[in-house]
Amino acid sequence: MHELQVTESILNIALKHAEPSNVTKIVKIHLDIGDLSDLENEWIQHYFDYLSKDTIAEKAELVINRKPIVLKCDACSHSFEINKNEMKDIACPKCGNQKCSLESGREYYIKNMEVL
Repeated sequence: MHELQVTESILNIALKHAEPSNVTKIVKIHLDIGDLSDLENEWIQHYFDYLSKDTIAEKAELVINRKPIVLKCDACSHSFEINKNEMKDIACPKCGNQKCSLESGREYYIKNMEVL
């Protein structure tokens, strides 16, 4: 159900930005979504199809680009990617420090839109 609220927000933002430019049709919306997000691609598109009926975004395709999880070592400032299943035993590959900060992986945003 989390996808419904997020998808409604995506649609509202797309429509808001399309209106002042006199857009007649939103064809594609490119999204960047972090790998730590629990949002499912299929459900986002499903809810978008439902919510966008009778709008200029009806039948628009959501192109979802998954962004990697990137951590930054608190000791040496080295940034590195990890997989979701490696979140328990995190250590900087450069210095071995176990205290790291999340740089990316939780985000979701509209990168751009293709319109007519």
